[in-house]
This record gives sequence, structure tokens and C-alpha cells, in this order.
Amino acid sequence: DILVDGKVCDCDIVVTCQVGDPVPLQVKLTNWSKHSVGPFALTMMPYQDYQNGVHNYDLQDAITFVGSNTFHIDTVKPTKDSVYFGALLFLYTGDFYLNIKFHEDNCSRELPLSWLCLPSVHIRAMEPVA
Repeated sequence: DILVDGKVCDCDIVVTCQVGDPVPLQVKLTNWSKHSVGPFALTMMPYQDYQNGVHNYDLQDAITFVGSNTFHIDTVKPTKDSVYFGALLFLYTGDFYLNIKFHEDNCSRELPLSWLCLPSVHIRAMEPVA
């Protein structure tokens, strides 16, 4: 589950926020399997989509994270969940997207890391209303 500014998000919803106001993020990973899972790393990466196949991830002048954009998840037991909180601060107006990826964080494996990517979250940063 992904919540942006307290609202549940999916790929069909555009969340609006104001430039200059921190936007709370909440990502909840629920383990529906019969076995414990982990360790994982959760990474959130903002980008702009230029609608021509190009994604701009070089946004350090437009967006900043309040806290970290990567979290370590040790183990999630069956039917339990793990919740991570953060915040984004938009410095300019525009349409932005947020990639949220979970990947295995176990260096003892000989296989490549596997990734679980959630649908991108669409966030529209707007000028503050006077």
C-alpha cells in the first residue's frame, strides 16, 4: 500500500500537493506468503516523464527527500507488514512520478538481485493558493 499525503494511491490517481510543503509518504509491505521474507531494501526514486520515452531522474534542484529515500527491511513474518515513512519536498511546479522498488538485500546469494516494482505514483506539484 502506498499513501501520499494520507491518501491511498494507485496508478490511476494523480495526487496534488503544494510547492514548498512537505508531502508525507507511507509505504506498507504486507507479507501474504506462508514464510518469512527478507532482507529487502526499499528505494524511492522520483522522476519526470517527458512523454517521449525519456525519464529524467536528475531532479536534485526540483525535489528533495526529507529523510532517506532508501530503507532497509530486515524480515517480514507471514501475515505481518512493515511500514516506512518519509516525505518529499517539491521546489518547483510540475508533474512528477515516484518509482518504488523493493529488492533483495542479501549479498550471500550467487544469483542476481530480484526486484519488485510497484506502479509509479503520479504527483502534481502546484503553486500555493494565496
